Amino acid sequence: MTKQVKAGNVLIGGGAPVTVQSMLSVPSYDIEGSVRQALALEKAGCEIIRLAIPDKEAVALIPALKEKVTVPLVADIHFDYRLALEAAAAGIDKIRLNPGNIGDDSRVQAVAKVCREKQIPIRIGVNSGSVERTILEKYGGPTAEALVESALYHASLLEKFDFTDIVLSMKSSDLSTMIQAYRLAHERCGYPLHVGVTEAGTSRMGLIKSAIGIGSLLHDGIGDTIRVSLTADPVEEVAAGLDILRALGLRGGPRLVSCPTCGRTRIDLIGLAGKVEEALRPVKKDITVAVMGCVVNGPGEAKEADIGIAGGQGEGLLFRKGQPLRKVPEDKLLEALMEEIEAL
Repeated sequence: MTKQVKAGNVLIGGGAPVTVQSMLSVPSYDIEGSVRQALALEKAGCEIIRLAIPDKEAVALIPALKEKVTVPLVADIHFDYRLALEAAAAGIDKIRLNPGNIGDDSRVQAVAKVCREKQIPIRIGVNSGSVERTILEKYGGPTAEALVESALYHASLLEKFDFTDIVLSMKSSDLSTMIQAYRLAHERCGYPLHVGVTEAGTSRMGLIKSAIGIGSLLHDGIGDTIRVSLTADPVEEVAAGLDILRALGLRGGPRLVSCPTCGRTRIDLIGLAGKVEEALRPVKKDITVAVMGCVVNGPGEAKEADIGIAGGQGEGLLFRKGQPLRKVPEDKLLEALMEEIEAL
């Protein structure tokens, strides 16, 4: 089991539930827009929000967000250690920073001291483009071993000053490298791991890569907090992250199962399944909902579903745990299904 750290009111590692993160994409100088996006992320279920702090002016974003959202905030800082000190003073809950990039030991010590006093964990984030030249030369490129050695090097700089509230990430856009790096880190240290695929891509391919990379690691018990990085609205990242956790049984909430359709289907199953998926988003019940095209895939194959629909000729059969309830016209199926879910 990994070490446990605390960011605001959220526990990371040590057996705590895996949390879903995202990052603000609004320019940091746009405080109003950033607050609006943070509220949307919180509403979507985001449990930790990261924000870029590129300069001193951006620090003003921290108290503005603190007034409006309750989820922990992470300051993403590069190179200037003074920004870490100011972010800590402004009430940040966690800092993303690589100590090897901020200067000499005195600067690392200053950051470690403040974060220890204020109980602010630090995430060290290594990726294929940030590995030190000497390590790249040693391994011949940004291999999994190189990523892990770089992350542990940065951690050692904090450990030198008795700071161990550390979270590690070793991200790569190459799935094999990313998966191997996290496996190596899991073997070599006890720090909690922030898991993700960097530069994963647009909604479609980024989600596929993230589901494979993040999902395979979580399935094997590796990973304490996740981010699905997409070139898209960050709200989509949160939905994807929660879906990955639900698919693995690591998070409650509704699970939708639906068949791929075939020549037996006589209703608009594709359209109906999409509408059901959207209608289930605010539902908190831990249930399985089936949307099936015909009786073959309906109460038979989907008999374990808590509630479901089996399509017919312009109508559908509602069933619960494989037992028929009633037939409903196609245009009333969504409404009838949601009524049954409400009654569960």
